[in-house]
Amino acid sequence: MAVEGRPPTPKSILRGHKAQVHAATFIRNNERLVTGDADGFVIAWDLTIMRPRAVWQAHDNAILGIAGWGDDRIITHGRDNKLIVWKLTGDDEARMSTTLPLDPCTEPRPKPWILHLLEVNTMNFCSFSYCPVSAPVLPGQQEDQSQDTAEESKSESELLIAVPNTLASEAIDIFHLPSQTRRHTVKLGDKNGMVMAVALFNQADSLTLVAGYENGLAIVAHRDPVKNDWVPLYQATCHSQPILSLSVSPARDFFLTSSADAVIAKHPLPPVVSQNTTPTHVTTTQADQVSGSEESNRSVNAADKAAGKSLLGAALAKAKQNPSSQPKPTLQPEEVLTHPLKTVNTKHAGQQSIEIRSDGLIFATAGWDSKIRVYSTKTLKEVAVLKWHQVGCYAVAFAHIAPNTGAPSINGQNPTATERTTGTQPTRSDSLGHGTQKPHMDNSLITVVPKLVEVTVRDKRLRQAKAAHWLAAGSKDGKVSLWDVF
Repeated sequence: MAVEGRPPTPKSILRGHKAQVHAATFIRNNERLVTGDADGFVIAWDLTIMRPRAVWQAHDNAILGIAGWGDDRIITHGRDNKLIVWKLTGDDEARMSTTLPLDPCTEPRPKPWILHLLEVNTMNFCSFSYCPVSAPVLPGQQEDQSQDTAEESKSESELLIAVPNTLASEAIDIFHLPSQTRRHTVKLGDKNGMVMAVALFNQADSLTLVAGYENGLAIVAHRDPVKNDWVPLYQATCHSQPILSLSVSPARDFFLTSSADAVIAKHPLPPVVSQNTTPTHVTTTQADQVSGSEESNRSVNAADKAAGKSLLGAALAKAKQNPSSQPKPTLQPEEVLTHPLKTVNTKHAGQQSIEIRSDGLIFATAGWDSKIRVYSTKTLKEVAVLKWHQVGCYAVAFAHIAPNTGAPSINGQNPTATERTTGTQPTRSDSLGHGTQKPHMDNSLITVVPKLVEVTVRDKRLRQAKAAHWLAAGSKDGKVSLWDVF
């Protein structure tokens, strides 16, 4: 990221917005960076050439949030009380304007096709949150299998959108797409002020909602499908000022909040016990108990048959004699947690945007003091300060990191990937610096690597854009700085 002894510098500066940049997100496996500004303009940047591919005015007022839905849809949330789902494929980009908001444009810029439009509340300055509709686990199907198959199809066709309520600013509405109907209205208190930040996701087989309020309170609640109500699991007031942003870890085990004050708080996400959850393994003691119970049942059944008793009567008598064998109802968490995992005073007030990277190792904040700060999620210690902008930063976004790209590299290659693709182990050096290699080789695993001349410039740039550990920051100056970090 930076030469030793020198401050880090951005890989690229994207210039084009006329107003301050309020939102940013990476889509299409990091091929595109989508940014939105205070005038309602949206720019889709091609990261292989660092040029715009599509420019249009999505809203009549400032952009509050942007997200990708699959590879062909973009969700924008503006202060004009509208949330819009746009259809934007590679073919659609060919007819879009590339004239930047900074440049004069005599003709109106074409807009993508509108798929859905919701009238929502934007008085709170609170951006939306979304998650796919949870798919139920079918009988005889493992939970992870359900998430790998049915969940993917659901995420492509159905979404749940969380936004502040239209009438009560302290409540939260959850809409369903594509039906555009309101499914839930959640009100978790009367004296917390306006909702400032929300996060919605699936946990076990129920929805979980995280909300940050104007009084600095953070609340976690999940929807109990049996009670048909929202049950609080955690609440704590770690900030003295309104919460500006929150981010949930990819593992769904904690979340972070930032505020107008200088505090960053790490909060727990209490696990939700599914109503349909059954143990997938038993201990040795449990196995012995089950085995002893089965032997006891066989002996009792044999004795009952000899006595002429029915199997049903024998089973009822056995249940009365051994009440501990009765199935116990699944315990649901009832105690509301009130203590955060960790808080730290950064001494830098106004860290407006906060986001955790997809590997869960680091997170970044965009500060009013023009600096982008990178922290460790484990210790909350500052590990890097990125300085280029001269005015405040309002948005920060991480590119998605593939699971193996963070591994140590040898000559620019991942050693694990080398062994997996070529059947050989990484080259090592002897005491003289000569490369040595273990003689054991499985020729059946060897694959032909194409020559470098066969890789086009476009393919090389595309590969670099997808593999880079991008961190994008939008600023009040209308510029977007692009960094390659850790």
